[in-house]
Amino acid sequence: MSLIITPGLLDQTCAVAQELLRFAQPADAVLSAFFRAHRCGPRERAFIAEAAYALLRKKRSLSAWAGDDAPRHLALAALVREIGLSQRALDAALSKRDAAWLAERRAAAEPALGLAERTDLPDWLAARLVALMPEEELVMLARALNRPAPLDLRVNAMKAERAEVLAQLAGEGIAATACPYAPEGIRLAGKPSLAKHPLFLSGAIEVQDEGSQLLGHLVAPKRGEMVVDFCAGAGGKTLLLGALMRSTGRLYAFDVSDKRLARLKPRLARSGLSNVHPVVIAHENDTQVKRLAGKCDRVLVDAPCSGLGTLRRNPDLKWRQTPESVAELIVKQGNILVAAAKLLKPGGRLVYATCSLLPEENENIVDAFLAIHPQFVRRVAMEMLAAQNIDVALAGSDLQLLPHIHGTDGFYAAVLERTT
Repeated sequence: MSLIITPGLLDQTCAVAQELLRFAQPADAVLSAFFRAHRCGPRERAFIAEAAYALLRKKRSLSAWAGDDAPRHLALAALVREIGLSQRALDAALSKRDAAWLAERRAAAEPALGLAERTDLPDWLAARLVALMPEEELVMLARALNRPAPLDLRVNAMKAERAEVLAQLAGEGIAATACPYAPEGIRLAGKPSLAKHPLFLSGAIEVQDEGSQLLGHLVAPKRGEMVVDFCAGAGGKTLLLGALMRSTGRLYAFDVSDKRLARLKPRLARSGLSNVHPVVIAHENDTQVKRLAGKCDRVLVDAPCSGLGTLRRNPDLKWRQTPESVAELIVKQGNILVAAAKLLKPGGRLVYATCSLLPEENENIVDAFLAIHPQFVRRVAMEMLAAQNIDVALAGSDLQLLPHIHGTDGFYAAVLERTT
């Protein structure tokens, strides 16, 4: 590594580790706040961020190797065990105490690891997941979740075609391939900065995981329809739905956070869409929701969830979520699904989706809903995608994407249709 590790840089890395391990804020917010408060060059920022995310991904196994949970020790363990820094690279930055501690740990025998430590998961989450799959598969899933996610793009069909974008990227020396499933998806080999790229500024591309793109294709809105993205957030799926509608009909983007919807505005301006109507709502039973009851053709419910399928991007979530926080989310998810379903007209389609791996946030919510709403039926997700020439192998009626199988974030989706 050409970057020289100074005592100051090491201290900054350890200070970030200490703040991250409080788990008071999301990791990206902690890093952003630290970089605003401390002067760091781009290479130093990249080094600190890489060490921080390595620590969060492998905290359990690093703690076992370190023999304790001291933030400085975990940061040093991440640098040595995950980043691969040699003793020589660290020598100039280490205090005598740090050097002695590292030498002692290197000389010690490798610790025996339990399942939660081998998978770098909290005990409660490892227990829930191993109840769903063989231990060998859980290890493969955890290995995939503990790798950084690739950078996926979605081509805006209103402004470009995938083949054209791939050709332009290749001409610029940016290695990219077509995603295996999503028709508009592109996967980059690296992670170039695209914020000022002409394709991004023109709205021809958006950053969006391939799994997220497939949710839009399950909704499959048609031209001229009335469609609702019930939990729109910053609007990545909203923009895909609008493009699939060819900017016709009416597409409502509902969210309880005006800050999240505010992030949709510049993306919407770039997209070229004119059919999107962002609406801030107070809750799922807001009067602005109720006025659309029985009028909508399609509804997407990307429900607030634990986010445990996105650990490749947000490894801190596995340490910040708890069984209690998941239990609170389950109540909210059920209420949102019931409220959103009221918007559909007979023959309409609702897609309930999460980026969770847990059945209690996924099929259990849908099963409970169907048990008391006989006017809704479950459709086979694989058939819905096959009708659009999207070939994804799925084990059951619902969509369940997993990083070690599909190369996407972990996503769940059920397709429900109102019959009467």
